[in-house]
Amino acid sequence: MEDMDYKGSVLRIKKCAFDLLSLEEDMLDDSEDSWDLMGRDLRLKSTFLYCDLNHVISSARDEHKKTLTDLANKLFDFMEELDEAVKSRSITLTQVRYNDAALALQEVIVSLH
Repeated sequence: MEDMDYKGSVLRIKKCAFDLLSLEEDMLDDSEDSWDLMGRDLRLKSTFLYCDLNHVISSARDEHKKTLTDLANKLFDFMEELDEAVKSRSITLTQVRYNDAALALQEVIVSLH
């Protein structure tokens, strides 16, 4: 059962990653509703990622825990900066922060294989 929970967490992480990586087009829409929706979506996906990464890290072998923890911390630092950029409603800053978060997210996904 625990192996099934682990696999479920990994699948949700990959799904959240796919969803977050597809947000890039939404950053070009400067409407008020678009900013609010993007902010809510980022916070929701971050919450799922946090819970599932916590489960994956706690289930990982000791030699893999440190790597995953470091990557997760890096990702959430970038996600927090991205959230702040979205709140500022700056397209340029949001795109820069998005690129940083996307690279960190891709590193996390690669480390899960």
